[in-house]
Amino acid sequence: MSKPLTTLFLIESLDGKISTGDTDELDVDKDFTDIVGVKEGLHQYYDLEKQTDLVSFNTGKVQAKVGVNQRSWDKDHNDDVSFVVVDNKPHLKKSGCEYFAKRAKVFYLVTTNKAHPAFELKDQYGNIEILYYEGEIDFVDVFRRLKEDYRIDKVTIQTGGTLNSVLLRKKLIDKVKIVVAPCLVGGKNTPSLIDGESLHTEDDLIHVKALKLTNCQQLENNYVLLEYDVINDMEVS
Repeated sequence: MSKPLTTLFLIESLDGKISTGDTDELDVDKDFTDIVGVKEGLHQYYDLEKQTDLVSFNTGKVQAKVGVNQRSWDKDHNDDVSFVVVDNKPHLKKSGCEYFAKRAKVFYLVTTNKAHPAFELKDQYGNIEILYYEGEIDFVDVFRRLKEDYRIDKVTIQTGGTLNSVLLRKKLIDKVKIVVAPCLVGGKNTPSLIDGESLHTEDDLIHVKALKLTNCQQLENNYVLLEYDVINDMEVS
């Protein structure tokens, strides 16, 4: 498979939750800053995030949740990061697309929506690339195009649990880098690191991915950094 080297990088609670609840009003980035015993070490996640790959793979839903539609950016001071954003609904408004176009080295939109506001901005900004798919996004093809057409060698994935599941089962995640926050969130409907369709039969066990631990580091304020290689060529005996 031709694709960039990919790393799933996220912060989660000890019970694997990547959000603080099941509504858009609840969010780790916002809520962890208010929780005593958690907020003290949160900066370490953002320090590590600054060291990730210069191509970031996101979703419009997650980005809208953290407020990009309300943000602005000085177009003369992009930060050399390119963003690949999957957005069908769309969750990104015109203002959110302009934010990415101004901030990013390249703003790659992946969508099935011909009416997405990024289309009307493409001629105005010279750094918008649109990967359009009819009906359903072929994520294997997306990553192939990122590698072959755009010469992207490394990508950091920061998407939600449902899409993480799709990418994992399609063997598109090579490495996992997780910051574990010292808390338990709970809630069966609260998003976790890997959500999506549950496995139903023994034949489905082929979708379970074993991991090889490459780094385990105790951080300050009871945080832990875990790094794994994903074993995508699984066997079930």
